[in-house]
Amino acid sequence: MAEPSIFTRILQGDIPGEIVAETERVFAIKDISPQAPVHLLVIPKTQEYRDVAALAAGAPSLLAEVIQLANDLAAEHADGDFRLLFNTGAGAGQTVFHVHAHVLAGGLGEKSLVGG
Repeated sequence: MAEPSIFTRILQGDIPGEIVAETERVFAIKDISPQAPVHLLVIPKTQEYRDVAALAAGAPSLLAEVIQLANDLAAEHADGDFRLLFNTGAGAGQTVFHVHAHVLAGGLGEKSLVGG
């Protein structure tokens, strides 16, 4: 069995993290290094899927829940407009191989990938 990811450890309360929303299968935390005025991570509770491609192939309904929670959080924490970003692979900037979505909002320019 794989070691628990940092996200699993946050969910279990082993390490600190600010959980801002939670459903039966998905939870959201504040990013510890925000790249936009609103930067939240939406994470499936299972670490079975390492990236969004694996999640889409293996559990499309769970991917839909991730997106729904992202939408709900954008409505709550921003004006409802948001950018949803998944990094897939180390070459694309993925550092935690437990699929997660970055919800970015608040003054993002069209040509920027992230805030700032």
